[in-house]
Parts: sequence; structure tokens; C-alpha cells
Amino acid sequence: MSKVGVREQAAIAIVAKHFSANRENGTGEAPDAYITIGGRRIAVTVAVIERAPADRRDLAKPRLRFDRVALRLVDRLRTALSASVPDGEAVVLTVTAPIRLPSKAAAALEGRVRDGLAHRSAPLAIDDTICGNQIRVRLVKGISGRTAKVIGFVHNRESDPDILLHLTQSMLRLAGAAAAKRPPENFTGDRWLVLDDQDGLPSVETYRQVYAQFAPSTDFRKILVVLAGGRVEALTE
Repeated sequence: MSKVGVREQAAIAIVAKHFSANRENGTGEAPDAYITIGGRRIAVTVAVIERAPADRRDLAKPRLRFDRVALRLVDRLRTALSASVPDGEAVVLTVTAPIRLPSKAAAALEGRVRDGLAHRSAPLAIDDTICGNQIRVRLVKGISGRTAKVIGFVHNRESDPDILLHLTQSMLRLAGAAAAKRPPENFTGDRWLVLDDQDGLPSVETYRQVYAQFAPSTDFRKILVVLAGGRVEALTE
């Protein structure tokens, strides 16, 4: 029998109820469970997003910016830095808006990140102000599968970047680890990934925006998130 924790079992029960599905325990190491919908047997893997040590996720959801300046800044950083990030790692960064000096800010941030990647004696962690914009940078290691190597967010000043950093780091690690947990070779049905974050943000939009930034290459047919109150939302269709 698969060794599934209490939170994982609860998430499986919630998803089965949401889809009016029959469920059964997994066997061996993967998957965590199977559910049957309309005669289709689906392998379900659950990944629990742990609560941050100093959690402030009871605040309003982070307000992200998708204006032309913000998108160009993130795209420039992704293009310039991706080749410098080792396989199995990703750089996650946040920048406050408005960005009044985008070219100078991007050049300065590129330099700081490159320097941090080149000198690996200490973990890459930047908390600073560049050209009037507050920036945070973190390096996430232990990522399996193919995913974006530079993930950036531009947000309003009143938003808490720690929420974005924690959620992105958690989802990066969990999605890759879950993808590596393969069902038995004789299983030919669909695979679903369920992210459990019942202590997390009340809105699914932030999860979707974070996931869209790195969209790992996996064969999960559907990725769901279980939110507070047992609400089930889809990150992918």
C-alpha cells in the first residue's frame, strides 16, 4: 500500500468528492491513489505546499503587473540569464512597480544575478533596491524535469513578495518531484497532480499566474489545487 500522509489522504478525498468519483489506494511508491470517473481510471499524485515559517498569506493576494514595461523587463532578464543558470536550478525574482528606468534596472539586476551565480560560496539571495525598485532574488535547487530557468514577477509595492517567492519555490520543487513518481508501467490512463494548500491564498489566480511562469514539461493531464474550505480549482485544463 502506498504510504500516504493525513493531508494527502484528505486532499484525495476532497478531489474524489468534487468529481463524484470512486477512489482506491495506490500501491507501492506511486501513485498516491486512483480515482475512477466515467469508467476512466486516473492515477493521482498529491503534493503538499507547506506553510511558510513566517507566514503572512492571510493578506490580500499579490497584485501582479502585466503592462508592457513589466513584461519586457521579465522577458529581457529571462533571455539574458537563462544560459547562466545550471540545469536543475531556477532563479526566481520579484520587482516592484512602477519601473521608471527599465533599461538601467534590468542591466543592474542582470549584473547582480550573474555575480551571485558566479560566486557560489553562499546561497544566491538578494534583497535590495535598484533604480528605486525593490528587488528579491532566490535560487531554487533540486528541480527535476524541464522548466523555465528564470521566473520573474513585477508587483505593486503593497504586495508581499515573500508570498510569491515561497509559493513559486514550493511549486517548482513539488511539480518536478511529483512528475518523477511514475505509476506502474502497465498503467495507461491519465495522470493528475493535486497541489494541497488549504492554509494558503484564498484566490486561485495567483497559483495560475505562478504556474504559467514556469509550466514544467510533465505528462500530467490535469493539475488541480485544493484551497481553503476544500475548494478544488484547476491550474490546467
